[in-house]
Amino acid sequence: MKNAKTSTVITHVVLIIMAIIMLVPFAWMILTALKTNQESISVNPFYILPHSGWHWENFATVWKSYNFLILYKNTLLMIFWRVVCACLTATMAGYAFGRLNFPGKNILFSLVLIQMMVPGQIFIIPQYLMVSKMGMLNTTFGLVFPGLVTAFGTYLLRTGYQGLPKELEEAAMIDGCNVGQRFLRIMMPLTRSSMVSLGIFTAVFAFKDLMWPMIVCTNATTTTLSAGLAKMQGQYGSEYPTMMAAATLAVLPMVVIYIIFQKQFVEGIATSGGKL
Repeated sequence: MKNAKTSTVITHVVLIIMAIIMLVPFAWMILTALKTNQESISVNPFYILPHSGWHWENFATVWKSYNFLILYKNTLLMIFWRVVCACLTATMAGYAFGRLNFPGKNILFSLVLIQMMVPGQIFIIPQYLMVSKMGMLNTTFGLVFPGLVTAFGTYLLRTGYQGLPKELEEAAMIDGCNVGQRFLRIMMPLTRSSMVSLGIFTAVFAFKDLMWPMIVCTNATTTTLSAGLAKMQGQYGSEYPTMMAAATLAVLPMVVIYIIFQKQFVEGIATSGGKL
């Protein structure tokens, strides 16, 4: 019993230390955003807290320079539609690969796995040409286009469907359900945890996506937070408090989304056995 308690205490101490280490960069970003530029680069003396007061004007500066409401809207629209499209296409493809038998099934799924093995940058040029030919540059559709289908999501949902017992489908077939009814009424609701996991991964990857928004959306009114921050770095490269203020404003949407959907985040990651 004593050894178990000691092990528990050690585990909690290690986890607390790791949590603090992970939070330090975030705290440092906020503190730097409230300093003067001289304080942010000062080594001797070294300032942890703002020494000459809390400079909230750094946030006002970047807010006026860039319309963050438009950046928020573009980013949230991209995340929303990528999650919807990824979950919709992946759950149908995953069911087909996991539960149905049809000619060429293994070959087609091998192509899905091959897509997961190659760097995503390989597809940027053909995807850009496709979006350009459709006249969808500088649009929300252009931002969403690479996320319409997802090889990772197909693989994840296929695994989820394969883990369900065959007796469920057999019972539905005896009751007269066709393929569509079995999919919509029986199987798809049982893969909710897998779809939640896919939605979490898709949202995080979409939020972090930098290269594609910078290529497909060059207008300030259609770009996203990540691309906007990259442009701010060129404008405020040596003004670290201003840059940190912009970074703080940029992470707010994901912080709010996490607070709202915290339970779903934890359940989805725990169920998938993955990590962000």
